[in-house]
Amino acid sequence: MLKKPDWLRIPYYSDQKSSYIIEMLDELKLKTVCVEANCPNRSECFSSKTATFMILGTTCTRNCRFCNVNYGIPQTVENDEPSRVASAVKKLDLKYVVITSVTRDDLPDGGALHFSCVIKAIREISPETAVEVLIPDLDDIKVILNESPAVLSHNIETVESLYSDVRPEADYHRSLNVIRNVKRLNNKVRAKSGIILGLGESFNEVLATFDDLLEAGCEFLTIGQYLSPSKIHYPVHKYIEPQIFDEYADIAYRKGFRFVASAPFVRSSYHAEKAILASP
Repeated sequence: MLKKPDWLRIPYYSDQKSSYIIEMLDELKLKTVCVEANCPNRSECFSSKTATFMILGTTCTRNCRFCNVNYGIPQTVENDEPSRVASAVKKLDLKYVVITSVTRDDLPDGGALHFSCVIKAIREISPETAVEVLIPDLDDIKVILNESPAVLSHNIETVESLYSDVRPEADYHRSLNVIRNVKRLNNKVRAKSGIILGLGESFNEVLATFDDLLEAGCEFLTIGQYLSPSKIHYPVHKYIEPQIFDEYADIAYRKGFRFVASAPFVRSSYHAEKAILASP
């Protein structure tokens, strides 16, 4: 097992704001990807009174080897969940919120209609809030795009050659098509994706993935370090030095991305509002 370098020491944040978030989530019976995916930025985000809400349960129908989210038989869809998410957004006075979900291959639409219901519920109670949705590889996203979220994000996660090992139930080109369909169906919505490094990819493979995402219409890109959740998950092959993340960001900007967040602890929804502020 590789030893974590000094730049991967996670600062801990703990204050009354964090406690408020935790209590509110419990009261409204809501889940976050921050907790379910064991995000390294969780304490920082909670202390800033923000969170990324996870809808459609906490059990995924796929078993990606890099992910900490539970795999198995998913929960029943809760029809009142959109209103509960909207209540949380209002209580936190969020001007920007990210909504994500587990993959629900058991549902005919993969949960697309539920995403649209969440956007509608937020708009009704907090119309000034911009909504970003981070979705699985849904074939039909029209019902979501009809609600014109500020950003539709779908993570490519890794390079094409590693999909069979890291994401055996997903398909690289299917994920690219999700991004491609954003602009095809609603060119007002920003398309976003993310990749994690340290899984065994080569430098040139990462650059090729940048090109594929740009060709598909991706505008915003996040790049972060893979951290293996446990010994049974896919192992870390390499810890990428911070200066390499800077180099990737420079290249991505030169290639044409409108916003790039690239650093070891960057995750899909980490300070997500910065992309919109930087690229209005």
